[in-house]
Amino acid sequence: MRFDLRLKYYFEKHGFNAASRLADSLGMRASSVRLFFIYISFVTAGLWFGVYLTLAFWLKLKDLIRAKRSSVFDL
Repeated sequence: MRFDLRLKYYFEKHGFNAASRLADSLGMRASSVRLFFIYISFVTAGLWFGVYLTLAFWLKLKDLIRAKRSSVFDL
């Protein structure tokens, strides 16, 4: 058998079956485990997007406060 087919079958047997094996070991349904992984991926992606927006707002606010100060040379 070709190497790429053996690699494909290995990942199908061991990699893609991870949610089912985890569910079996926890005594849950595989669909619940898959749904948990989907939810946690959205939460982690959304968390870093929220951090990005917070930092962008913070930098904009810093620029607005710093822009209102007058310089010594503006007198």
